[in-house]
Order: sequence, then structure tokens, then C-alpha cells
Amino acid sequence: MAQEALPEGVFSFLDTDLYKLTMQSAVLKFFPDVEVEYAFTNRTPQMRLSKDAFKWLQEQVSKLANITLSHDERAFLEKQCKFLRPEYLDYLQKFKLRPTEQVHLSFENVDGEYGDLSIATKGLWLETILYEIPLLALTSEAYFKFIDKDWDHEGQEEKAYRKGIKLFDAGCMVSEFGSRRRRDLHTQDLVIGGLVRASTEGGRPGKLTGSSNVYLAMKHGIPPVGTVAHEWYMAIASITNDYENANELGLDYWLKCFGEGVLGIALTDTFGTPAFFKAFKKNIPSEAGDTSKTYAQVFSGIRQDSGDPKDYTKLAADFYASQGISGKSLVFSDSLNTDLCIEYKGIAESCGFKPSFGVGTFFTNDYTKKSNPEEKSKPLNIVIKISKAGGRPAIKISDNVGKNTGDKATVNEVKDRLGYSEKGWAAGDESRRW
Repeated sequence: MAQEALPEGVFSFLDTDLYKLTMQSAVLKFFPDVEVEYAFTNRTPQMRLSKDAFKWLQEQVSKLANITLSHDERAFLEKQCKFLRPEYLDYLQKFKLRPTEQVHLSFENVDGEYGDLSIATKGLWLETILYEIPLLALTSEAYFKFIDKDWDHEGQEEKAYRKGIKLFDAGCMVSEFGSRRRRDLHTQDLVIGGLVRASTEGGRPGKLTGSSNVYLAMKHGIPPVGTVAHEWYMAIASITNDYENANELGLDYWLKCFGEGVLGIALTDTFGTPAFFKAFKKNIPSEAGDTSKTYAQVFSGIRQDSGDPKDYTKLAADFYASQGISGKSLVFSDSLNTDLCIEYKGIAESCGFKPSFGVGTFFTNDYTKKSNPEEKSKPLNIVIKISKAGGRPAIKISDNVGKNTGDKATVNEVKDRLGYSEKGWAAGDESRRW
């Protein structure tokens, strides 16, 4: 039976990725008064909005001011996300976004009806942290509502089901990570429905482990999944101007907020994975946990989000071996498809890891043209990154040069300070992915 379409736009605080809520909870505890800015980048600049699409986007963004946390949503968070402290849930229940004050949308006409979109977000980190996922999802929805309209939802659930069958038959443990660049919410809803069906039938060795989208996890009765984003480390480095210790500070604050054994997948590539591993092997300070243990021992695993996954897996395996540690989780989350998941699973398991996969755009924006099913309807490649925190530029220097972001002078300065080695990866061209 076909699923009833959900409303257009974004209408719930839970229609976001879980790591936005976990980070907001940590920001409330440690950085409630820090001012930040966020910057939007369209890595597919030839794919522009029209005036009508921009007007719709403005209307949808203004509606974000109407969102409140319902009692049912709070009850779900209390039951399924026990790591979210009651004082945070109290805060979220009273919280309201103020997009007219905090979000500036502009449209620069380039070619008649079409133009370049700019999005600038500014305000308290505690408040503005919740804009990223809705703004990206709405921008993508606007493009496919007004520009590329040569598609429909027919077959999306079945397509996701077939992908799930292939992944789960191969033993892959998969989470759906597709909120940011989805075609629309209804697509994501259909996709999760297909994946749930594939996961729950037939006793396959793999399964759907959850969705990063908290609202749809609640709707489909699956776990909401996620831990932390680059934003956490980027902002802390910017606030302190201590890039040499930013990874350790980020890990330390995280443990102080959530404790050991909770939300334990560490993100390694904000300032290059080699710099992260230098911090990861240090002993935990007494106020954050057991001083006899290292961060690498306490955290349950790591997430790979840039660079060559094969090189990363070997680097990570060598690191853990040097620390006498085995059996950790390795989450792959960078531009995956079914074949890559299966390939990386074999590589990770051969190195002693427990692999899992966060799959995004390949699930929630995988379309062909309705008029020509042989032609792909390409998704936008758009990002919003924190660009300033505490009055200083916020940057990222990942494991692949194509994912570096932020003020160029600060990027170069931090590279020198950290002894960062520039890396490229032929398959990592951000302008061409998907």
C-alpha cells in the first residue's frame, strides 16, 4: 500500500539529523553564549534556483519560526535518546527559531529567471545550530519542485527495497543518512519504508540499524542514530584558537557531557586523521572519565568521512594495533552506494573492524528523468558549514583537499601549525559526486 505523502517543507524539530540535537545539548552545557556564523556553498553552481523557487524557499524558511517540540516528540526523545539530559529537553520544549533575525537569504540574478543563492546564518551557536539540516533540505526541495520537475515518486520505495536486499544479503549494517540532500521528505519517507521492509523480512545477515533523521526514525519505529559532526571540533578550535589541542578538547567535552560508552563513534578528519590519532591515544583527564584509559579505548569506534576509504582503513588499523586495541567499529559515511559498502565491508573486516555504513544521497536523491529513464536526474551537492565561532574563522582541513572549507589564510596557518600533509583523492572530486 502506498504511503501517504507528508507535508512539504520542514514542520518538526525532529526532522533533522540526531547529531544536531546531541551537539545542541553539549553546546547548552558548555558554550551557551558563543556567537557563530554559518556559510552556504553550492558545489554544483550550474544548478541554480529560479525566482519562484527562491520565493518558495523564503516562505518555507519563515515557517520554521512556527515549529515547537510536541509532547509526543519529547516522550520519544526521553525513551529512545536517554543521553539527552532533562534540562536540555526542557530547553528544547520552550525553544523557537527566529529565522527573520538569524537567517539571511539572497538571490543574485545571473541568467534571466535564474540566479545564485546565498544563505548566511548568524546568532548564538545554541540557537542557530538547528538551521543547517532544514535549510539544506528545503533548498534541495525548492530546486526539484521548480527547476528539475521531470520526475515523480513512483518506484522510490521499491528501488530502496532492492538496494536494501543487496546490502543486507551481503551482511552490511546500514543506517540511512540522507536528510541534507534529499529530494523531499516524502522521498526519504518512502526510502526508509523500503529499507525497513528489506531489513525485517527473510532473516538476512545484515540490517537497517536506523536513520539519522529523528522524525522518520520515530515514524518508522527504528533507532535514531548519529553522534557528532565536524562542526563540534571546528567551533571549539575557533573559540579557543588552540588547533594543536582541538581534537582532545572536543573529545574531552563530549565525555563530560555524555559519559563513557555513550555516543561513542568519534569523527577523525576535521583537521586530518593523523592529527586526530595523536589526541586519540592520550589518557582521559580525571574530570572526564577513567584516567587509566585512553580516548581510543573508551570510544567504541571511528567514522570515515573523507579521503580514500582504503587508505583510511589501513591507517586506522595500524593506529589501533600500535595501541594494542582490537574489535572497534568503523563507520563509513562518505558518498556510498551498494557496491562500495560491500567492498569496504570486506576491507574493514580483513583489518579486524566491525564495519557499518551511513548512506545518504544514494538513498534519498537517486532519480532518473521521467521522460527518459536512462538519464539521471542529478542531485544538488550543497553544504552549510560553520564559518565563524567566538569571533574567529572556523575551518576544516579534511583527509581530502576537496573537502577543505573556511577562510583560506586560516586554513594555511593551521596546516603549518599542525604539520598537515596535503592529500588528494581522484574519486573525491566534490563537484562531481553523485
